[in-house]
Amino acid sequence: MITLNSVNLQYQTEQGPIDILRNVDLALPAGERVAIAGPSGSGKTSLLLLLAGLEAPTGGWVEFNGERLDALSRDALADMRRDQIGIVFQSFHLIPSLNALDNAALPLEIAGARDARSRVRKLLEKVGLGHRLTHYPRQLSGGEQQRVAIVRALAHRPSVLLADEPTGNLDAQTGAEVASLLLELDAIAGTTLVLVTHDMALANRCDRVLTMSAGKLQEKVSDHV
Repeated sequence: MITLNSVNLQYQTEQGPIDILRNVDLALPAGERVAIAGPSGSGKTSLLLLLAGLEAPTGGWVEFNGERLDALSRDALADMRRDQIGIVFQSFHLIPSLNALDNAALPLEIAGARDARSRVRKLLEKVGLGHRLTHYPRQLSGGEQQRVAIVRALAHRPSVLLADEPTGNLDAQTGAEVASLLLELDAIAGTTLVLVTHDMALANRCDRVLTMSAGKLQEKVSDHV
């Protein structure tokens, strides 16, 4: 489904060029769960941005279902993200002026889905937020906000889910609960999952664990140790 071919990402600064990603090759079959671990600043989030078409490589290319992202127009990339990609962020990114139901339904409504609210309502009830539909982000705990964000990312039934440290802002117990929920919903949907995490216990629940160090991607040994 997703292929990275000798991908490089370099930023130009006043002090000179900085290499973010170096010759990254990766093949992600449909339905696979892949965790990417590594220290802060190693390039993990930049890799997710490339997969989402939100960043363009300075070398190599990214393919999505056999189509190179650099061959797509800005509008075509936006359509691809809207229809086929869900993203979960560490910091939730909910809109403060919208309640839980409206936050989760917003992407579907923008896409013109007539059943947006009913579809999202069922998902929010499934994740234990049926009694919090009209609550605003400030009235929700961190775990509840992340549940809303997960529903928002999966409501349009994407083929790919990108999760950037989805438990990073949560305490250990809440993080474990949210992680289990994320993996459960991903399994039900059959979505290809790319999960960036510092939590190796969570990473080891995926099909593969890759490590990022100094912009280079390596696969860990089979026992994930």
